[in-house]
Amino acid sequence: MGNNSAESTGIVAEGIQRSFGSVQAIRAMDFTAPAGEVTALIGPNGSGKTTLLLILASLLAPDAGSVRINGFDPLTQAGAVRATVGWMPDTLGTWESLTATEILTTMGAFYGLGRSAAAARAAELLDTVHLTEYADQPARVLSRGQQQRLSLARALIHDPSVLLLDEPASGLDPASRVDLRVLLRRLAGEGKTILVSSHVLSELDEMADRAVFVARGETVKTQSLSDAGTQERWYTVRALDTGKLLRQVDAQQLQYRQPQDQQRPHVQIRVSGEDAAAELLRNLVLADVGVTAFAPSGGALEETYMSLETDRR
Repeated sequence: MGNNSAESTGIVAEGIQRSFGSVQAIRAMDFTAPAGEVTALIGPNGSGKTTLLLILASLLAPDAGSVRINGFDPLTQAGAVRATVGWMPDTLGTWESLTATEILTTMGAFYGLGRSAAAARAAELLDTVHLTEYADQPARVLSRGQQQRLSLARALIHDPSVLLLDEPASGLDPASRVDLRVLLRRLAGEGKTILVSSHVLSELDEMADRAVFVARGETVKTQSLSDAGTQERWYTVRALDTGKLLRQVDAQQLQYRQPQDQQRPHVQIRVSGEDAAAELLRNLVLADVGVTAFAPSGGALEETYMSLETDRR
C-alpha cells in the first residue's frame, strides 16, 4: 500500500522548463501542492498543464528545474515516485479486451500487490466508483464516463499518497461529478496530495483548497480558495422592481452592468469581497428593494481566470 504517513510533503517543482523541438511547452513553472489539500491546475489548452503532469508523474524529464514528490526526485528516484503516485491521464488508454477487474488486478500486480490483495482492492475500488456491475465486462463496452471512473480506480489501486488527475470530470454525468468531489475531499482529508487539472472551473470551486493558474508555459498566479472570498466579483441581483434596484445602485455609486442576453432581467454589481456583498444586500433590504436573487455571477476561480485572461490580452 502507499505512503499515508505524516512525512508526506506533497509536490514541489521549481524552475521547470520543457521543449519539444522548437516548441517550448513549459517556459518557467514554479509549483507547489501540499499534502492534505486539493490543488487545482488551471489554464487554457496549450498552456503546459499536461506536460507538467507528465513531468510530475516521472513520465517525462524536464529540460531544466527540479521536482520533488514527497521528497523524491523523479529523475533519479523514479521507482520511489511511481510507488507513491497515482496517475490518471485524460483518457483510459488501456487494454480494451480485458475486463474492468482484470485491468485493476493487472495494475495491482505491477505495483507489487499479491493476487488476493489485488482482487480485494479491485473489488473495493469498483464499488467506490460504482462499476461493480461491469466488473466482468470488457473495457470496450464502457461509456466515456464509465471509462473515466475506471481510470480513477486504476490510479488508486496501490493506495498512492499523491494523486495526479488530468481532466477527471470529463465525460462524467452530474451524479458522478458529485461522487468524484466527495471522494477527492475524503482522500485529501486522509492526508493525500491531490492535483486536479480541469476546465470545469465550477467543479473546482467546490473541490479545491487552492489553485495554480498557468498560461503560455508559465505559472501566473497561485490563489487559495479562502483568498477568493476577498476578491472583487460580479454579483447577480434580481428584484421585483428592477428600476428601484437600479436607483439604489446609483445612489450607492456602485459599478454595475445589465446583461441583455438573459431570459430574466437582472443587474450585475461589482462587489469587493464577501463582507461588501453582505453589506450591499443589507442596504438593499433596508431600502425596501424586493430582492429575489442575490449570488455571485460565477465561481471564484472563474472570476480569477477571466481577470487573468483580460490582463493577457
